[in-house]
Amino acid sequence: MYKLSDFDKSSRHLYKLGKILSTIICIIILFLIIFNVTLMVESYINPNELPSFLGIKSFVIVSESMEPTIMTEDVIFITNTSRENLEVGDIISFRIGDYINTHRIIRIEQQNGEEVYITKGDNNNAEDRTPVKFEDIEGKYLFRLPGFGRITDILKSKVTLVILLVFLVIISYYEVRISRRKLKRKEERFEFNKKLVDQVKSDKNNKE
Repeated sequence: MYKLSDFDKSSRHLYKLGKILSTIICIIILFLIIFNVTLMVESYINPNELPSFLGIKSFVIVSESMEPTIMTEDVIFITNTSRENLEVGDIISFRIGDYINTHRIIRIEQQNGEEVYITKGDNNNAEDRTPVKFEDIEGKYLFRLPGFGRITDILKSKVTLVILLVFLVIISYYEVRISRRKLKRKEERFEFNKKLVDQVKSDKNNKE
């Protein structure tokens, strides 16, 4: 047979679990909102540059040139780098006209007194025709999220931003209501216990 205390413990555990889950969801939603807003603002201020978040840039791979290291529809993340941090074997993202390529450095050469990087896709048979100058490099490869391309496109849309804001408001409102109910119950218990104590004292005084 279950005791009332068992139900109380179970409800308290469920409440704590729900609180933790809602907090995690709120943090994730808030991060996505900040991420999206930052990218939108940077895209508006610098329309000709790849937007970044805390120095990290991300974009979706649409070419098979780096397979199987990086697959089509993968989301890759790159970070700003310096000449000193670049060496043969590194994967870099660089501009070629209006496009961004992500290939591996296979050689570093000096041409006309300037250091340039010879690149090649892991899946390509030949190296790239045009050497890459340092000023054309967008960043150095950090990591990838396999197959997250479509999800990223959805997350970057303005409609998604509005939906995330609505979810955040709903979750926050729900948490406020729960907190108010819990506070009200505590107050009711306190008042009940106070009346009970006063009644016991009163009965004791009457007996004396």
